[in-house]
Amino acid sequence: MGKQLVLLMSMASIVLSCTFRTKEDGVFAQLPQEIRKYIDSIHVTPLGAYHPEIKVEKMGDGMINVRLTYTITDTLRQNDWSIGIVPSFRPEFNWAPHLTPTDEHIIAQHVFRAPAVIMSNDTKLIAVLPDIDLIKNGSPVKWYMDMDAPGNMIALGASNYGVKEHVLFTKEEGAVYPPGKFEYGFKILVSDKAADIANPWRKILSHYWREYGKPLYDRGEPIATDLDAYVERTYKWAFGSWKEAVWQEFKINGRTVGAPVFIVNVTQSPNYGKMVNEREFRSIWNQAWFSSLRSASGLYRYAKRTGNDTLLQKAKLGKELALAFPQQNGFFNGLIATEMEKTEVDGEEYNKSKGWGSYYFGNSNRNPVTWDAKESPFHILDMSWTAYLMLKWYEDLEKDKRLLDYAVRYADALVGIQGKDGFFPAWLDRNTYEPLNILKKSPESSMSVTFLLELHKITGKSSYRDAALRAMDAVIEEVVPVGKWEDFETYWSCSRYGGDHLGRKFERNNMYKQNNFSIYWTAEALLNAYGLTHEKRYLDIGQRTMDELLMTQASWQPPFIYVKTLGGFGVMNADGEWNDSRQSLFAELIMRYGEVTSNLEYTERGMAALKASFIMMYCPENPITKEQWEKKFPFFGPEDYGFMMENYGHGGLTDSMGLGIGPFTIYDWGNGAAAEAYNRIMDHQELVPIKKN
Repeated sequence: MGKQLVLLMSMASIVLSCTFRTKEDGVFAQLPQEIRKYIDSIHVTPLGAYHPEIKVEKMGDGMINVRLTYTITDTLRQNDWSIGIVPSFRPEFNWAPHLTPTDEHIIAQHVFRAPAVIMSNDTKLIAVLPDIDLIKNGSPVKWYMDMDAPGNMIALGASNYGVKEHVLFTKEEGAVYPPGKFEYGFKILVSDKAADIANPWRKILSHYWREYGKPLYDRGEPIATDLDAYVERTYKWAFGSWKEAVWQEFKINGRTVGAPVFIVNVTQSPNYGKMVNEREFRSIWNQAWFSSLRSASGLYRYAKRTGNDTLLQKAKLGKELALAFPQQNGFFNGLIATEMEKTEVDGEEYNKSKGWGSYYFGNSNRNPVTWDAKESPFHILDMSWTAYLMLKWYEDLEKDKRLLDYAVRYADALVGIQGKDGFFPAWLDRNTYEPLNILKKSPESSMSVTFLLELHKITGKSSYRDAALRAMDAVIEEVVPVGKWEDFETYWSCSRYGGDHLGRKFERNNMYKQNNFSIYWTAEALLNAYGLTHEKRYLDIGQRTMDELLMTQASWQPPFIYVKTLGGFGVMNADGEWNDSRQSLFAELIMRYGEVTSNLEYTERGMAALKASFIMMYCPENPITKEQWEKKFPFFGPEDYGFMMENYGHGGLTDSMGLGIGPFTIYDWGNGAAAEAYNRIMDHQELVPIKKN
């Protein structure tokens, strides 16, 4: 008993209110012997004066299901209730879907996409999964999870919660349990198999897809119809009803160029009827998110397939725009923008462009140096992505030698700045071209791996291959094993929490702040490295990386998310998005893993991701989403069909009245990006028969 009391005192807020049970009673006593050896104790806090009925069910392959049922006879007000599970071993690896950097923080059900908390060492693994069947049935109080790595504690519980920072969750007071049954459950998965420890996500993903994802997918979720209608909606919106706001055409040094604008918002709707207020500076980007060249390639594919010469010419203007970006020592900027001005009308201030006659080149202002795009440093990631897209255009669409020459000039400059450790720097000073010290050893290097391997394939030049594989091995050694998924979006986008932890883990979770964008680039680079070398280690590590990525994909339909979710992606372990537009980028890679591994789950997950890429579109084909849009913006009408927010529930909160719906469309990270993914995969139909299911 003395040992247990010391343990309880170390478990902070979760355990302070805990009624501990000995190993002879309660949940622990009902665990099968093969599960008990992984667990030291299970502690359940009191729920009023009620005692639960406990049921433990074997599910096979090292998994059990535990359910606690309380019969509540009178309204109970209790702010927090929880279960604490203490492993019997000291883990070295910890994983959870969201950061809980202090005892005040929790992993709210809002981020339960494929929810699990994992702990492992070299010989043992334990994972705890909340029973989402019970959440689907409805719960009077919201659920949460938590992970305290130093305290060696996995927790699950029920509490109201709120949002702090962007986006972390904390418990709030006010939970109420009405008379009736309150059921809470969780699954425990254990293993001592080397394969499970090496890839701790595979069995969890397989379980979620088999039990929840595939039944929805087989019923046609998240979209049951062909996707052609959504692509047509996209282009009719961008080049038709919203053309005045979206399409930008102008000259650079006498050359006509054009592309859809970076961002538009609801004030630019033909149905708005009031003054337009541009959300951000008018610009066109060729950056890792917002890539006008990527969108133009999709438009090109569509125009060729449908024989639409008008759209074909617009696609070519997008190519011309990318080629018009001047190179400096091989490097180049990532965006072109206009000067802006503020105007005041009736006491209200409005943001307005001065027009393309005032254009300038710059770089993404999502960086650690400045918010001023004109002064922002060169970003290697953005350049490698754009140069890679030039190669794919050259290979797949047009043998325009200017694209290859542009990419070669950049590649030679890129190889010249590779570090002795194999990594490529993240940013270069825009005046001196010297690497900045921030993120000098990051998984952003993986995008350069993919680019250089593609260029090697075209040119046969071994220096590109050698540089790429050196970088790949550096990422394998220093990033993948510890989950150091730090990139520009992790710290310098909307979620800036934790900047003081750059390069180091959050101690309470034994995890880095992580972003799934860099997981994607790495999974892609590993598959490409395998395709070139046929070294199985690249495929094995690639599949592990892909599975880590898929833990951020929705495998079910939560009742508290008011749009379809299957296949959609979140972003990072400190933000709140569902159905983020990155899923359109991820979709084909997931399918490629399905093809290489002969695993149908990957193929179906990739197809679900492609479908989810259109689910936020305002249009009759999405009646549930359409209803949410109209609750938020009642003036929307047919002229707005095709408008599409980049994600849902970004702020960590949702409701049935439109909370979670955003006010803007980024064509190159929304409808245009989704259309590109569909058109590209249509041209690669050997991956999946996308017209079916």
